[in-house]
Amino acid sequence: MATGKKQSVLNGAMMLMFAVLLVKVIGLLFKIPLTDMIGAAGRGYFNSAYEIYTPIFAISMAGLPVAVSRMVAENIALGNYREPRMIRKVSQRLFIIVGITGTLILLAAAYPYARFVANIRSLPAVLCVAPSIFFCCYMSTYRGYYEGLRNMTPTAISQVVEALGKLVVGLVLAKLVTQTGMNQYESGMLASSNTSATVFGNEVTSLAEANSVITPWAAAGAVMGVTIGSVAAAVFLTIYYRVKGDGITRTQLVNSEKSAPSDKLAKDMIKIAVPMVISALILNITNLVDTVTIQSRLTSAIESDSATILQMHSEAINEAVRLSRINISDSAEIVKYLWGSYGMALDFRNLIPNLTLQLGISALPALAAAWAVKEKKGIKSTIELVLRICMLIGLPAGFGMAALATPLLTLIYGRGSSSDAIPVVAPIMVAYGIATALMAVSTPITNMLQAIGRTDIPVKSVVVGAICKITCNFILVGNPKINVYGAVVGTILFYVVIVACNLTSLLRISKVKINWASILVKPLICAALCGVTAFASYGLLSKIFPVGNTESILNMGTISTVIAVGLAVVVYVISLLLVKGVAREDISVLPKGEKIAKTLEKYGLLG
Repeated sequence: MATGKKQSVLNGAMMLMFAVLLVKVIGLLFKIPLTDMIGAAGRGYFNSAYEIYTPIFAISMAGLPVAVSRMVAENIALGNYREPRMIRKVSQRLFIIVGITGTLILLAAAYPYARFVANIRSLPAVLCVAPSIFFCCYMSTYRGYYEGLRNMTPTAISQVVEALGKLVVGLVLAKLVTQTGMNQYESGMLASSNTSATVFGNEVTSLAEANSVITPWAAAGAVMGVTIGSVAAAVFLTIYYRVKGDGITRTQLVNSEKSAPSDKLAKDMIKIAVPMVISALILNITNLVDTVTIQSRLTSAIESDSATILQMHSEAINEAVRLSRINISDSAEIVKYLWGSYGMALDFRNLIPNLTLQLGISALPALAAAWAVKEKKGIKSTIELVLRICMLIGLPAGFGMAALATPLLTLIYGRGSSSDAIPVVAPIMVAYGIATALMAVSTPITNMLQAIGRTDIPVKSVVVGAICKITCNFILVGNPKINVYGAVVGTILFYVVIVACNLTSLLRISKVKINWASILVKPLICAALCGVTAFASYGLLSKIFPVGNTESILNMGTISTVIAVGLAVVVYVISLLLVKGVAREDISVLPKGEKIAKTLEKYGLLG
């Protein structure tokens, strides 16, 4: 892609969002058969590897991709075409060092973590995922570079390649390991007259013992798919760069000034990246403290007044006792039950923010370029665009999630072993649904502050938010009348603090006065109508057509939920057009968007 044919913020974001949705689908296609193959115990080993991999990966990847994207975008805007190529070379050296360091740290931490924190049988899986950090760092050189050139295509394709690699290789290796282990067990039992067999060097006397030996290695095979996926994505990006290049012409290079020395570029890159690394470190520490605090305060609440908690969650806990999923006399089991219920809601909480963060990635180079040349119109339009789209997506999705919390949870978990927890999870989902727009806009605002060179502000806001969150957890979760719901209040307060601090700073520094009616008021009114429609239509349909048998996914409850969602979407779109809450550029990125935009413009339905 030539530098003169940059993708718009929305085009780039749409491409990244589509890639993320595809990756999520591939993830489901990976996790569902994997769980069937290796069971809950195997998933436990798989998850244990991820629990130590994720924070080290997040810290290793924090900062440098953003620094590369911002520096490249600024230099392209200023016409310094030699510097971006030098930035890529310098960043590649830095990323290799960071990647090797991250991999070595994970390898060094693998045994202590498996021995004292997780389970020693998690060790193979942890060792198999460690090299992925190096390859992810390596590929981020290209991702950050192309994002700075406002070409999101390589990033989007590489994400899908990475997910497909994990899907194919992970499932194949897990299957091969499982089959090999079972063949050793079966042939061994036959050869030794059904007394014992040797599986992967271990003597076993029963199928249960054989599975306990096989599943850790099968989980390791699945995790190896993650590493091979990162290798495949890194190879793809390397080939893409060599074949497609970066679009910078020889004429542009000849007419550009000489690039700054590599050591200066490295220092500038590190200077931009360090605050973001600190922020990532604080977030990971906060998440760890959060996990410990919530469970410890739940324990305190149960010990002080278990009757209140049992009464508050009686519907769920009584059903769990009936199904023999919980021992009501064991306080530790009640804590784990409430903590697990809270975790179920997190899957829904992160859905929309995972989409809108792609908007921040796409907006960062555009805003950095406008900021570098002091283009006030470009600065204002980019900030308003990001905020508006986040609200247009986050508000209706969140209100719909809140309005249909129980039906949606029943649709997903109603036939599984977690169905009894739905009464506990539903209020959590309602609260997170109402706050979805706040969470959806958080990361894009952070990206925009990074684009204008104020990486220090998000660090400060995260520190303040983390203190508020942990304090809130300590006070509220320990109260038996609030218990696990106190963690929800703490999380929402965390985002309120971050968004308030960061958005205020962004508008003050950029000197942008945004149109609140277009960005917030109109989407809020339409989203409220959307939520009311979803709630009312489901309530009416469920009375006319009782849910009936819930053992099958194709029941009246599912049909009523789908119809309610469809009606809510129709009401939202119509009301948004009537209040002129959509701009031409919002429509133009859709398939046949220009034609649709012209039609809507003809009838005066665009803002």
